[in-house]
Order: sequence, then C-alpha cells, then structure tokens
Amino acid sequence: MVQISIVISNGVRNLRPMSTSGFFGRPVSSTRAIRRPNGAVGPLPYGVAVAVIEMLARLRAGAGVPIERLVCHPRLPLVAGLDSARPAVHVWECAEDGLRELRSVHADAAAYPKHPWERFDLVPHVAWHPYEPWLLVTDQRGVISWTPDDVNPLAGVPAEAVYRNLAFSPDGRTLWASPSSSGGEDAWEFSDSLDLSAGTVQVGPRWDTGVVEHPGGGLVLTYRSDQGATLGVFALVDEQVRPGAMRALRRALILDVDGYEAPVFSADGRHFAIRGNSYGHTLQMFEFPSLTCVMSELLARPGGDEESEGGTWSRHNVAFGARPGALWVGTPAGTLVEVDVAADAVAVHEVSPGIAITALAATATGAFVAATGDGELMLLAVRDEAVVTDTDAARAAVAAFTAATVELPDSGDPDDEDEGFVLTDGDRVWERDDLESVTAADKTDPTWLQLRAAVNTVRDRRR
Repeated sequence: MVQISIVISNGVRNLRPMSTSGFFGRPVSSTRAIRRPNGAVGPLPYGVAVAVIEMLARLRAGAGVPIERLVCHPRLPLVAGLDSARPAVHVWECAEDGLRELRSVHADAAAYPKHPWERFDLVPHVAWHPYEPWLLVTDQRGVISWTPDDVNPLAGVPAEAVYRNLAFSPDGRTLWASPSSSGGEDAWEFSDSLDLSAGTVQVGPRWDTGVVEHPGGGLVLTYRSDQGATLGVFALVDEQVRPGAMRALRRALILDVDGYEAPVFSADGRHFAIRGNSYGHTLQMFEFPSLTCVMSELLARPGGDEESEGGTWSRHNVAFGARPGALWVGTPAGTLVEVDVAADAVAVHEVSPGIAITALAATATGAFVAATGDGELMLLAVRDEAVVTDTDAARAAVAAFTAATVELPDSGDPDDEDEGFVLTDGDRVWERDDLESVTAADKTDPTWLQLRAAVNTVRDRRR
C-alpha cells in the first residue's frame, strides 16, 4: 500500500496563504460563507488533518475513458461507473487484493453526441439492489438487468416506459421508476411502482431525482424539481403499513432552481450533502433532523471564468467519510478536500496531482473509490482514528424527524400535495400562509421566493 499524503495545517503544497486563497483553491472573495455549528459565519480554517489516505489499488478504467459518476453498492464490495464517452456502465469488484473489472452494460455503444443537450437523455441511470449483487440500468428501450453472471432486459417493464431514474425500495421488493409509463404531458407528475415478484405496475407519487434511504431506516429523501425551485421530499417507507409505497411527510426542504444531484447521507445519518444545480456548481450540507444548513459553497459557474481557470468540476464529487461530519470533495486539481464541520477544520489531500477527480463515492466499508481525468480508477482507504458508526443515533434521528411532522394526505393530485408542505431552505421556514402573503423579496432571496412575491403582488393589484 502506498501512502499518499499526511496533511499538516497551512503546510499543504501548492496552497496560497489563507488571506488570498479559499479552501477550494479559489479567492476568498468568490467563496460563499459557511455557517458553522457554533453560529459563526465565514470560511473554515485549515486544520491539522488526523486522516491519512492510502492507495489500495489503481487501474485503468475500461478503455481509459474517464468515469463521470460512481455508484457503490450499499452493502457489497461492488461499484458501478458511468462512462463519460458513451452510454455505457462498467462494474468493478472492490476485492481484498484490489479492483477487479466485471461485466459492462453497453460497452460497445455509440459515442455521445457532441452537444450536452443532445447527450442529456442518453445518459443512463443506475440503481443497486439493497442486498443482492443486482444492478438495474436505464436505456432507450427499457431497463437492463446486470448480475455477475448475465446482462439482460428486465422483464415486466411496460413497453411504453422511458424511465429517467430508478430506485429500489429499501427491502428490494419494489422498483420505483420515473417518469410514469402512463405517458403524455402528465408523465412527470407521477411515477411507476413495479412489484418485482408479482410483475404488476402501479402509479406512484411524483419524484424525479434519486430516492435515497436514510441510514436510520424507514425514511427516504427524493426530489420534485421545477425550474424555479426543487422540493426535497421526505417520505416514510414501511412494508408492514403500505408495501412499496412512499408516504410523503409535511416537512420538506426547498432548494433554489433545479438540476440537483441525489442527496448523500453521512453514515451516522446526522448530515446530508447536495450538489447542484443547473446554474452553478453549488454544494450544501444540512444537519439532520434539524435541516439546518451548515455549509453553502459556490464552487464555480458552469462555463464561467472560474471553471475555465480551475478546471471542470465534477457533479458527482462528494462523499462522506466514516468520521461524523466529515465530507470529502474531489476537485479539478486532483485533490480531496476534507471538510469537517464537527471539528471546524478543513484539510487538503493530494491523490492525483494535476489530474481532475471526475467522480467520487464511498464504499460500504468506508473506503473511497475515485475516478480521474486520465481514465484511471483508485481505491483509497482513510486511515483515521477508530470510528464506529452510531446506528442507534441514526435511528433516533429518524424518530425525532418523524415525530416533529405529519404524513400528508394522498389526494392523488400532485399540485394539491405540493401546497401542503412546510418548507425550509436550512435557514428560514415557510408555512403555506406565509407564501400566500409574501409580496416583497430582494435579489439576495432565492429565485423561487422572488417569483412568488411577484405573482402575489400582481394578484393583489387585480383584487
């Protein structure tokens, strides 16, 4: 095993003094403030890193094409990687002796079109079964089923289905898919719920990006996206109450605009991170169950000068370590930035100097898998102080969250359901009456609130 780096406060190579450099290698003036756990606001200081990263394995991924997203199995030593050159998915086993490539899905597919808007609908989405070595992959003709032994179309998928996102229920018996195969203009207002044993399909609630289970169990988080705002919807999942159903709760998160990646929970369930969005490379971290925003960063604007100078940021570049409150971020400079909100410190680890981290994910055992811009894949171990995941704390966090809210009635009308949420952006809270009465907002307010104020103002003038 090769030790990569031990990071010492203010002694990391290629970093400028803190007075002129933010902790993501950008001027402080372009770094959005971080809300610390102690209530103070401002950039986190560099601190002495107690973690040491060791490289367990490194190999060339597939044909040497960079991997743009990595998705680890929640319990097994398996990782799927999305090819950046074509709609192909590669799978590796994280074995004791290194990474071993297994079967791929559509490895011989045609290359993506040149323009981003032409490739958008071709990018596959993947979902791991929560317990079995079974991966599902969307394609233009349905859903592909991957196992270590075979790759075949998934039986029971409606012929008219064009799914853009998939997720297994926590018990693995149901496949949730979006948009609904019912088709038409309302397809995105609903989803499909496929009973994998019975082969039946039912219409489910609206969601469009990821369904992520909380580590404490019994609760999932997903998105309902619109151009003006994205709702982070928490839902109860209980096979004994309503098998295969997501039961939305009244308390919800609201994010400005759209285009967010699926949330990532910490192992102890007390934090989650969100990367986005359509208009900027944002990074936010929230506490759970309070939903307080403890970090908000603008890494770069897509296509802007900041991104051109610093390289292109991956949208799939965050993962939590085993230590509570420690978020790791891959950068275009080939470093992993360790942001520890609990310790109020930041450290930078060189893992691929000068070569961008194009994807990052945490394995079931707490190791990291990282992809690089030169088409390589690395299996990294974090040698940290002994950390034991507090599963009791995760379950307690879920219990506290659900006790502080109520289940929304299922009216069957997505618009009616959206009106019933109590919303927070991690700082402020809005009840329905608050949103009905707001008529003033300035440029510092989120886009959706400015729009709501403008609509309400026009409404009041017409009365």
